[in-house]
Amino acid sequence: QVQLVESGGGLVQAGGSLRLSCAASGSISRPNTMGWYRQAPGKQRELVATISSGGSTNYADSVQGRFTISRDDAKNTVYLQMNSLQPADTAVYYCSLTRSFFPAYSYWGQGTQVTVSS
Repeated sequence: QVQLVESGGGLVQAGGSLRLSCAASGSISRPNTMGWYRQAPGKQRELVATISSGGSTNYADSVQGRFTISRDDAKNTVYLQMNSLQPADTAVYYCSLTRSFFPAYSYWGQGTQVTVSS
């Protein structure tokens, strides 16, 4: 199986920045898509951003222009650079890895808390 461990969450003021990291280990198949999702209290989990093995990215409208997703395959790590953070960005952020063409093969990290104060 695949293990994913997120790090980099914390408390920041509105307008600040954070960089999340997610290190994958185990039986990693390629190609794959890695991504970030978030869940705020009382809300459904939502897509934040994804990045494929080929580097294609996809962003939620709410974060486009503020967040940047990237990956380092040598380290099996995906990053999320979050700039101009807003209180609405407060959530638990989860890292995911999905094998291309096989969506049943999806893995999730434990999550990291991001809190943005006004």
